[in-house]
Amino acid sequence: MVRLRVLDILEEQHHTKYWLFKQMEMSYQNFSKLINNETRSIRYENIEKLSKFLDCPVGDLFETVDTPDAKDA
Repeated sequence: MVRLRVLDILEEQHHTKYWLFKQMEMSYQNFSKLINNETRSIRYENIEKLSKFLDCPVGDLFETVDTPDAKDA
């Protein structure tokens, strides 16, 4: 599963979620779902904004995490 690392990056850079929320100019509900990995899709423009505001390459925004196989559940 691919996971967005925004919270990790914010912590590394000593920024708050509120700071990023103000930069992103989106509803708090959508912002919250985005950073908490509760969304199924992300607009390219939001990926670009995250990369810009967090000053990191797009690839650094994501990581792959192991999840139990659906067959095993």
